[in-house]
Formats: sequence, structure tokens, C-alpha cells
Amino acid sequence: MKLSTKITLLLKLACTLCIVLLCSVNSWAQTDSLKIGLKPRTKKVSRVPEIKANIQPYKPSFLSIGGAGMFNTYSNTTKPAGVTVNKDKLLTIVKIYPNPVEDQLNIILSLGKDTQVSIKIMDLLGNEVVTLSNERLSAGEITKSFTIPSRLNAGIYFLRVIAGSESQVKRISVL
Repeated sequence: MKLSTKITLLLKLACTLCIVLLCSVNSWAQTDSLKIGLKPRTKKVSRVPEIKANIQPYKPSFLSIGGAGMFNTYSNTTKPAGVTVNKDKLLTIVKIYPNPVEDQLNIILSLGKDTQVSIKIMDLLGNEVVTLSNERLSAGEITKSFTIPSRLNAGIYFLRVIAGSESQVKRISVL
């Protein structure tokens, strides 16, 4: 091998070694300037608004008394018409129609006894928009009709029916 080839090879090797060393020394210097600590991170505050409506959560009945199975909520036995399942229940919303509603809303309620009933429309944040009714109603199945106020914009609302200490909430769409 020629002497010039050996010198060129040694120069290339020396330059590569110097570059590697200088780069690593430079990165060590940069890590000294960084402040590395084991402080816990601060939790970011979520800006998503919370819905503050008193909506009862859905509770599925996994075990049915009729013996239909563990996860099957439909039973093979039929309930006779006119017999209420829960006699302790004061308020039952039977039907709300039409849904979506344009001008007039019809509600069929079933009350266990004479009581004060309040029917309100709430927005998605749980704020009261309109009080449709606040009166004393007699026991039994009652049909009420209400005209939707013109100040109610199109959208999704909740209909909250309060009877005594019980309340039920249903979703309605206004066109």
C-alpha cells in the first residue's frame, strides 16, 4: 500500500473520531444547561362544560325474576294490563308525543296519588328554559297538551316532570 493512501486513511479516521468526540462533548454541554427534575406534572384543567341536569342514570336489570336469564332483560311471562309493577312509584311518564315536536307537545302521565306536579323544559346544561305547568293533579292516568313557546329555538331539550319528591327526565327535540 502506498504511503499517501495510508496517510489519507489515517486522516479520515482521525477526522471521524474528532467529529464523534466533539458532537458528544457538545451534547454533554447541552444536558448541563437543561434542568431535569422529577417534579410531578401539573394536571391540565379541562375546558369542557359539565351538564348540571338532574338526570337519573340508566340502570339495567341484569337478573329478571321471570327466569329469562342473566343478561336477557326480557321475560317470558306477560304482565296483565292495568296492573302496575311498582306500587311505591308516584310518577310514571307513559308517553311523550310527537317527538320531535313543532307546535304542540302531548304528555301522558300516570300518578299514584293526588300531588303537586311541575313540568319544565330544560336546556342541555340543565338550565330551566320554560315552565309549562305547575299545578295539583289527581291520581290516575292524565293527558296534558302544551303549546311550545316561540322563543324556544330548535334543538335538543329535556322535559323534567316533578311530582312530590320524585322527578323524571325525558329528552325531546324541538324543530
